[in-house]
Amino acid sequence: MVLNAAAILGADDVETKPVDIPQWGGEVLVRGLTGIERDAYEASIQQVRPKPDGGREVVFVRDNARAKLLVKCLVDENGHRLFKDTDAPALGKKSGAILDKLYDVAAELSGMGEAVEKEIEGNSEAAPSGDSSSSSPESSDALSQSSDDASAPES
Repeated sequence: MVLNAAAILGADDVETKPVDIPQWGGEVLVRGLTGIERDAYEASIQQVRPKPDGGREVVFVRDNARAKLLVKCLVDENGHRLFKDTDAPALGKKSGAILDKLYDVAAELSGMGEAVEKEIEGNSEAAPSGDSSSSSPESSDALSQSSDDASAPES
């Protein structure tokens, strides 16, 4: 069967998976990213840096990368985000082992993982040499807020 645009746009294709976290006293729902959210997340963990030869390279910025993904992927029973993007520093202070466990689930549900990380790290010629812009994690966080932030709790 060949799908039309309405069938594609109407499909509920973003998966959610419960993960038991006994240290936190229960289950956490992890939702995969939408395409827009994934692009924003990937942009927030990349930085364009100058090379000694005058060119530019794109590097993977690991600074709080797990929490930056998880604030986009942890949801309540109705699928609404639990956190805003700006909550990543606070979430990043939780157990590294737990964040790693949840990150792995979120990355898998979002079609990401080691292959994407290697692609980002290996993409050193992605920025044109005339591009002087830099995507720092701090400024990208504000720009990459998804429309789901509206459903995140105010704090």
